[in-house]
Parts: sequence; structure tokens; C-alpha cells
Amino acid sequence: MKFNRRRTKGATEAEAQNLDIDEGPPYVAGWSTGAQANTAAAIRWTAWGLLVLGPLLGALAYVSVPEQTGPSQGKPAPTAPAATGAQGAAGFAQLFVAAFISAGEDDQDELADYYPDAASLPLEGDSDRQRGDQLTVVRLRQTDPGIWSVTVAARITNTKPADNQRRKDESKAPTQPQAVRYFQVPVATAPTADRGSGYTALAMPAEVAAPVRIKAPRLAYGPMRPALPADPRTQAATEFLSAYLTGAGELDRYLAPGTKLNAIAPAPYTGIAVDSLAIEGEKGAEPVTTVPGDGTTLRLLVALRATNQDEIRVPLTYALTLKARAGRWEIASLDGAPAASTAHLKAGRTKTSPAPSTVRTPSPAQTPPS
Repeated sequence: MKFNRRRTKGATEAEAQNLDIDEGPPYVAGWSTGAQANTAAAIRWTAWGLLVLGPLLGALAYVSVPEQTGPSQGKPAPTAPAATGAQGAAGFAQLFVAAFISAGEDDQDELADYYPDAASLPLEGDSDRQRGDQLTVVRLRQTDPGIWSVTVAARITNTKPADNQRRKDESKAPTQPQAVRYFQVPVATAPTADRGSGYTALAMPAEVAAPVRIKAPRLAYGPMRPALPADPRTQAATEFLSAYLTGAGELDRYLAPGTKLNAIAPAPYTGIAVDSLAIEGEKGAEPVTTVPGDGTTLRLLVALRATNQDEIRVPLTYALTLKARAGRWEIASLDGAPAASTAHLKAGRTKTSPAPSTVRTPSPAQTPPS
């Protein structure tokens, strides 16, 4: 806003002489005309200043945010597509082997769904003349990024024997199960545009030999020996497994404090008979009739025969850990697998991740573990 004031000649001369001029009332409607001009200018410059400084202040606030002192809240790492993993490749290979086993003349298109070049392969024999049962993956390894070698085991059953075989086996059933055979399939995996998984076989299946069976590692138990009825360890194992497998008795009464187990329901067996035991660290077969002090733990293998509803006895083996309390053995755990020997554990340890050691109190009636 601009104000023009008429100046007289005298006023001009007075201003030149730095004289005070009375121009009338100093305020108009509560503001002087000079104050209004100054205020308007101040508002205008303030607005321009805010427009200029706004982006700069915002950028300064963004870059000056302190780092979080708590757990990192960074962006989650992108999840690798399922196509790059092993699970999808394994399932794809199983389906391909199943189709391959049952394929015959004119089944090229079915195989081409897994291996495109199969569309031009010559195929012989009747379709579905044999089928693959009990298909399962027995080996899976990555040979290159995105490429998996999958070995599938299959028990093949002939559903349509050849004429010469049919003449030899006319008295036999038309379906003859064969030994388990193994097929190796190379599978490529890659993510698709819709963030899904893509698979393709790089070749037809290759029949290979069965995986090599390894020598069983040495276990922590002594030799299997007959389970003596007077042995407290036999009694503890028999009472627990009878309640666990047949539902006879209250299971909790045989468990150590803190151990939680549920009996199998419905009970699959009507009775059990413990035949033999293998005791941790035991080398001899001396009879044992006493229980060591409270807190002593002991591992053992229990071989038994369980009678099912058809009165057929089934051999079973259980790995148990016992714990002594108040003059009796109680079940501390139903182990997932037999315990390996100390020598075997030492051989498998690495310097960077040593295996924890466990201190056990040996029974006075047994030889300490070697």
C-alpha cells in the first residue's frame, strides 16, 4: 500500500532543515498510515521468506533425523521367489517322473509339459502299462544358480505285462511290483512376471543307481541284552511304554517332574513285552537291582514287541532318558533318536561351534561311560 501526502513549499523547507512537521492526528482507525505501510511490507517479506525457506527447512529436518537406538526397523529384505528354492523343484521332478514312467506312444504332449523337447521324442509301448508308486525325493542338490538335480525314488508296478511275460506268468496276478528304482531329473527354476514360480526340466530323466548306504555311527549304548524283570530300568521302561502304547495306567505317574507327554490315542496296541535293553555306557551284563541318587540321568534303548488288535506282535524300539528320584527311575524324555557316542560327536564338531558337554552321574552299579 502506498500513501501520497501533499507537501507544501514550507514543509519541504522544514524537512530540509530537519524540522518536525505536525501532519495531523498520529493514528487513523488505530493504525498510523506509516505503521500500516510497514506492516504490509513486513507481511509481504515474511511470506516470501517462508516460501523460500520452507523447502530448505524440510530438507534439513529430513537429513537431521537421529538414528533409531532400538531394533532396526529397516525395509524388510525381499523374499526370494519360491522358484529359486528346492521345494518346488522337488515336487516338479516327482510329477515329471510319474508321467515319464506311465508314458507310451502318443504321450509326447504330456511329457512336453515338463520338458518341452519331449514333443519330438519317439515313444514306444502302451500308455499306462506301468505306474510309479511311492514316489519320493531321496537326493536334492543345487548344481548351478537356479538349477537343481533331483533324484526321485519310485516303486514301479507293471499293469500291462508284455505278451512274452504274460505267457510266463499266466498264473500270477496281472500287477507285479518291482524293486525301487531311481531317476535323476535336472530342474531349472526362475521367478515369473506375476511373482510366481516357474519350472522346467532340462532333460529327460536319467535312471541312476541307488544312493550309497553309509555305515551307522557308533551309539552311546552298550550291547543289547535281555531285559531282566528285577532290573528297575526294565520296570520303568515297561510301565511307561505300556501306558503310552496301550492306554493302560496313568501316564503322568511314570514321568519325571517337568516332562510332558501324551499317550497315543486311540491306543494302537493291546499289550507289550520288553525283550532287551541297551544301557548307556554299559559294557557288561551284571544284574542291577538298585537305583542311584536323585538327579542321576541315564539313556537307554528299549526293544519290545507290541501286540496289535489282530494279535500280531510288532517289533518296536524306543530311545528313552531316565532320571532317578526317590529311589525309582522316571521317564525324563522320549528321545527323537538314539544318542551317538562321544567319539562320534567329537568327530563331527567344528572349532567354531563346539558341542555342549553334559555332566551325568553314573550309577554305582554300572561302569562309567568311556
